[in-house]
Amino acid sequence: MKPNEPEGSGVLERRIQEVTQANRKFYEAFESLDIAKMDEVWAHLDYVTCVHPGWSLRSEWPAVRDSWVLIFNNTFSMSFELTESIIQVAGDMAWVICMENITSQQADEPQQTRVLATNLFERIGDEWLMIHHHGSPIMG
Repeated sequence: MKPNEPEGSGVLERRIQEVTQANRKFYEAFESLDIAKMDEVWAHLDYVTCVHPGWSLRSEWPAVRDSWVLIFNNTFSMSFELTESIIQVAGDMAWVICMENITSQQADEPQQTRVLATNLFERIGDEWLMIHHHGSPIMG
């Protein structure tokens, strides 16, 4: 949104579509297990943070990036079906809350997992970049 542009419903709808696309790009990078694609969706800033299910907090871009490298190096395949998505936009900040229904393969047998995720995006220039990802496992 430009400084004098009113925050009308058309602007909000466009921003929600942009954030939806940014979130989709994040999961495409995740499924690809390609660190170069993951690099494209994250802001490379000191204040980015990430919490993977069962992991401690990773903060600052180098530590966040290293966590993705570790996951990608130890996973054969991963696919996501997102459900229960909520997308909110407030100015240059946006968040997506969704259920990740994950099928992954790290050994011989595929595993099914459900993770409740929160993805936080910041509009930097003309693109929405991820600044936080938090995944909480759902038990049962």
